Amino acid sequence: MTQGETVGTTLADAVREGIGASLAATDAELARRYPGDPGTRQPVHTVYVPADAFTADTVRSWGRQALAALDEHAPDAEALARVLGLSDELAGPVYDRVRAKLEREPVEDLRIDFEDGYGQRPDAEEDAAAVAAARIVSAAVADRTAPPYIGIRMKCMEAAVRDRGIRTLDIFLSTLMRSGGLPDGLVLTLPKVTFPQQVTAMVRLCEEFEKAHGLTPGRIGFEIQIETTQSILGPDGTATVPRLIDAAEGRATGLHYGTFDYSASCGVSAAYQSMDHPVADYAKAVMQVAAAGTGVRLSDGSTNVLPVGPTAQVHDAWRLHHGLVRRSLARAYYQGWDMHPGHLPTRYAAVYAFYREGLDTAAARLAAYVAKAGGDVMDEPATAKALSGYLLRGLDCGAVDLEEVTARTALGRAELDALAGR
Repeated sequence: MTQGETVGTTLADAVREGIGASLAATDAELARRYPGDPGTRQPVHTVYVPADAFTADTVRSWGRQALAALDEHAPDAEALARVLGLSDELAGPVYDRVRAKLEREPVEDLRIDFEDGYGQRPDAEEDAAAVAAARIVSAAVADRTAPPYIGIRMKCMEAAVRDRGIRTLDIFLSTLMRSGGLPDGLVLTLPKVTFPQQVTAMVRLCEEFEKAHGLTPGRIGFEIQIETTQSILGPDGTATVPRLIDAAEGRATGLHYGTFDYSASCGVSAAYQSMDHPVADYAKAVMQVAAAGTGVRLSDGSTNVLPVGPTAQVHDAWRLHHGLVRRSLARAYYQGWDMHPGHLPTRYAAVYAFYREGLDTAAARLAAYVAKAGGDVMDEPATAKALSGYLLRGLDCGAVDLEEVTARTALGRAELDALAGR
């Protein structure tokens, strides 16, 4: 084709316009259901603490205990590298960053648990615990000692505990409002969901609270815990997870896999209940496909093997936890639960090693894509989005520094955000 040559077409403009008009509703539905990643930081873990054990010192205490575990069982980079199988190149940077993280921000997301970790208590006792939790959270937010994300896990919407769960939620949120308002990093968790109607009920609670306090509609979001078989497959054999997300009406922020409740509901015996059991992989694969593109984030579960006791026993527990976290990261589950302070060293070691070992390759591929320089891998826009997302996650958790990324890619944070679609 030469410059200035007329391009021939067959279809009239009216055909194109008609197609556009016929797909307008579909375009709107795609935008509503699949808004994409919210573009905010996702914590690498969630720490669960029973409400009666939660104090103003909880976060600092977890950091101190985690550092003490390192000092006792892996006092230097070489020792931790031997336990976890880290390369010589990674050992020093990972160890130093883990220690710095435990000193600066040991917990990224904290859930004050009023459900399984708390149990059934007299109403007056749970009322008081809900008030105390809210006051501690408000004070921590005010003095900047709160983790980036914090909130409660209430009791579920099943009939036996529904009223108690609603009352605790109401007390907690109402006390927050009286103590300075809802914090930006507020996260609520709805456990043991089986039917979309239970999610709808949670939406109605959020709406009524917002109306009562003059809050912006949609201000309160919540996570949905996937802990029952019914939350994966419905009675008609179709996938339930998309229905749960839809029932949340845009308020669902995350899907959290519950390792032990879900495994038990499948009949898995206690000795084999684990994040890497086949029933777990199936459930999480369904969750992953259902959540893709919706802006609803995923979290893996936890291990109940605690790193306590003699050093050899702690090292075994650390290797197990490190391997499970690493496995989750490779499967695009970038968040998980931590149940004990001793899990923090291996959580951050696994996360930091994951992002640091791929830094050079990811940065080089992204730089080549931006420069259209080619190379031995031909990347597409979707891959560039994944590469920049990988680097951004590493930046958000402290695994890598912006200076390291910029030196390798010539890209700043704004450019990375744009490539990642944030």
